[in-house]
Amino acid sequence: MQSNKNSWVYELILTALFAAIVIVMAVTPLGFIPLVVINATTIHIPVIIGSIFLGPKKGAFLGFVFGFTSFLKSTLAPASLSAFVFSPVIAVSTLSPVGAAATVAVVLKSLFIAFVPRILIGVVPYFVYIGIKKAIGSDKKVVYGSIINAIASFIIGFGVHAFLANMIPDIAGLTTGIIGVVVGAVAFGLIEYLFMNKNAKALAFITAGIAGAMTNTLLVMGGIFVLYKEPYSEAVGVAADALLAIIGGVISFNGVIEAIVAAIIVYLVGSVLDKIKPAGIYAGKDMKIKAVASSQAETKLAQ
Repeated sequence: MQSNKNSWVYELILTALFAAIVIVMAVTPLGFIPLVVINATTIHIPVIIGSIFLGPKKGAFLGFVFGFTSFLKSTLAPASLSAFVFSPVIAVSTLSPVGAAATVAVVLKSLFIAFVPRILIGVVPYFVYIGIKKAIGSDKKVVYGSIINAIASFIIGFGVHAFLANMIPDIAGLTTGIIGVVVGAVAFGLIEYLFMNKNAKALAFITAGIAGAMTNTLLVMGGIFVLYKEPYSEAVGVAADALLAIIGGVISFNGVIEAIVAAIIVYLVGSVLDKIKPAGIYAGKDMKIKAVASSQAETKLAQ
């Protein structure tokens, strides 16, 4: 009983800490890492880590905090003409919908883009982490682990290719492709080494970081295309027919780079926190999810 109380207090403190970090990152430049040609968003990383260590409910709360900061910033200090996608207040004043039904629709669209992807950042990584942890704790650990590693390494290699192609257009094409393949192969070897010999959980942390970042990018950009195709095209000054290509570029470049940054930071921070309190286990009455972290599974992971 005392152990559960201590765990609850620990998680309450950690939730408050992560929420504070999200808010600080939202109102300062700490929420972005300058990478020569882009500013990689990092504000979602505390949400991802919180999801893994605190469970999907508290992770969803942290995602809500992230979404609320986006809503407030877009409403109180809009930085661009496209701020309406995150703020129903700006959307109504900018798009001027006619009629109550149209107004409600606009409000719901902006609320969806501002909150739903961010809330899911706090949910998806936890289940990705648990799923991979169960897979690599099975009798087919080597097969499952290597397949997951190959997918993660491909994303890393592709991200390097996209980054160099945008940073140095003169060498774009075969050269950046070769560099991306080499980096992906090195990443595969390094992750495989950690997975097989040092820390099997490394693969779960890395993949959960990638999944959380891509959840944000795919749902936000996908939501913009589906819900605000025409007005967003006008706001950014591109033809509506060309918007899909623009969004595809954002996903394949910004999204992948941010996923790589998230994977690295989630692994480094997660490995430290895991020594204090194992990831994937959280306090509460729902023991079904906690069962995946049984001592038997932990023994298999250590093998």
